[in-house]
Amino acid sequence: MTRLGDLERAVMDVLWDRSGPATVREVVDALDGRDLAYTTVMTVLDRLAGKGMVGRERTGRAWSYQPVAGRDAYIAQLMLDALEMAGEKDAALVRFARSVTGDEAEVLRAALDKDKA
Repeated sequence: MTRLGDLERAVMDVLWDRSGPATVREVVDALDGRDLAYTTVMTVLDRLAGKGMVGRERTGRAWSYQPVAGRDAYIAQLMLDALEMAGEKDAALVRFARSVTGDEAEVLRAALDKDKA
């Protein structure tokens, strides 16, 4: 999975936070504090489409974009990719498990228990 740059992540955050597709103009407007050119955001969305992160569909004269997968799926894949880089996967998993908070550990336990049932 491709890691995202800062601007790509900001654009994806806009798309992930929406309930439906967005045009380039809508993404630019949502990034109002960043003072970005329309063409810059258009290029980022085009690259994200090329990376398979977003799908796009023609809406009149404009393209509408929406994420191919949710934020949680993206983060999970990054974690799995990082684990693949570990020489000792078991050691990396143990270290990760020991680093999570109590609440996070409970979420992991509950997910594992659910998978057993």
